[in-house]
Amino acid sequence: MDRTEIMKGRSIIKICDGVPRMPKWQMKKPVNFELLDGEQIVIYGENASGKSMLVDIIRGSHPLKMQEPSYDFYPSEKPLVSDNICYIAFRDCYGGDNDRTYFLQQRWNQQEIDESTPKVANILDEAYQLSGSDDSKHQKLRDTLYTLFDLHQLLDKYIILLSSGELRKVQLTKILLKDPRVLIMDNPFIGLDIQTREQLRELLKQLIEQRPLQLILVINRQEDIPDFITHVVEVKNKVVCNKLTLQEFKNTHSNSVYYKLSDEKREMLFTLSNKNKEPQDQTIVKLNQVSICYGNRIILDKLSWTIKTNEKWALSGRNGSGKSTLLSLICADNPQSYACDITLFGHHRGSGESIWDIQKNIGYVSPEMHRAYQRDIPCIKIVASGLKDSIGMYVRTTKEEEEQCRAWMSVFGLSDLEERSFMQISSGEQRLILLIRAFVKAPDLLILDEPLHGLDDKQCFYIKEIIDTYCSLPGKTLIMVSHYENELPSCINNRKYLTKSISK
Repeated sequence: MDRTEIMKGRSIIKICDGVPRMPKWQMKKPVNFELLDGEQIVIYGENASGKSMLVDIIRGSHPLKMQEPSYDFYPSEKPLVSDNICYIAFRDCYGGDNDRTYFLQQRWNQQEIDESTPKVANILDEAYQLSGSDDSKHQKLRDTLYTLFDLHQLLDKYIILLSSGELRKVQLTKILLKDPRVLIMDNPFIGLDIQTREQLRELLKQLIEQRPLQLILVINRQEDIPDFITHVVEVKNKVVCNKLTLQEFKNTHSNSVYYKLSDEKREMLFTLSNKNKEPQDQTIVKLNQVSICYGNRIILDKLSWTIKTNEKWALSGRNGSGKSTLLSLICADNPQSYACDITLFGHHRGSGESIWDIQKNIGYVSPEMHRAYQRDIPCIKIVASGLKDSIGMYVRTTKEEEEQCRAWMSVFGLSDLEERSFMQISSGEQRLILLIRAFVKAPDLLILDEPLHGLDDKQCFYIKEIIDTYCSLPGKTLIMVSHYENELPSCINNRKYLTKSISK
């Protein structure tokens, strides 16, 4: 009897009326979940709906009061649940030190990197050695992953110099080298350009066809659900719904209702944004033949770009094309900017202006900032740090400034998170708090590097309305990066596309 007949209808993972022992992990109803052999499942839900709680229960991370989950990983011979279920969430890509020096100096200045800092080759070689024997089958898997993700050109690159998308490729490769029986991936497509997203879908499809691998993808956007998915389990407000086929799910979610920015919130936003402020008609950014290199790796090659007041730019390009590096020059974070011909807000770099003189005009959010912000402090203090341009909150705020922060949190619909610890909320909620931080001082220039990264469909629609409303005010200028065309607000009226430079 072949494997198909042996496994037909067999439960790989089964949870019956699961109730976690720890009160803080309680769902509103007992959890029922089953993964049958051959099924490929998406766990779908809005931000903070309880998706991560369900994943932790599936992995056995949270003991249940009564019956524990049952597992049957045949044909795997690995003895432990942790050997058979691998989980990856794209949040802690760098690891280690998270302070401002690490974020700014090590990210952008290769000369400051300690020689012991690992390169991609070191990371992947170690993962390969730990993940299995060095036989032809394992070598073939490694070669397939390296080719698919175009990793050969990254092998000599320091891990902390990788772009957001490049980091995800490395993380995925490390996990896939373990050849797990069940692979749980939390938002696998965020941070990846459209070509790489398609490549990843094709790789995952090939993997499940070629080996006994089953996928559980945690996704909060319908458009990211791959066609090879067989079933969807939706989590709503801490309740795990019944498993549906992919087609059943699509039929029931064809007419989604999105959040709208109310007239009251719109007027509040106008008031907070200094709508009566007299805008200055000027050139905000002027880069003239700017080149950035790290060793023999050319990131930007003789790039020129002029941005004027009231312009709204979409900055795009494939992973590793230099978008984040370019934005670091505009934000005055990159030490190499002093060697370049750059003028910001009428001041030529190196003419005596401080970083703070420049950044007081800029509201900024990025995936790199999200990784740097690992502060166990109330969310309102994270928002308030945007008033002082600090990573963390080191300066006391006045009552007026606190009210300003509360008002912005209200506009974004997050007033209930004011005193919640930043480290205790969901990743999507964290991204929204950092986005509010970018708006809180009503900057003339908004730099939004993948601001909707990890947000659900409803939140994306709502945040786009906020961006459009804010940018409708005179004197407001926008630079926005996104790998999703439908994430761009309607106010976009200019585009800049970067291509990868060829190394020396």
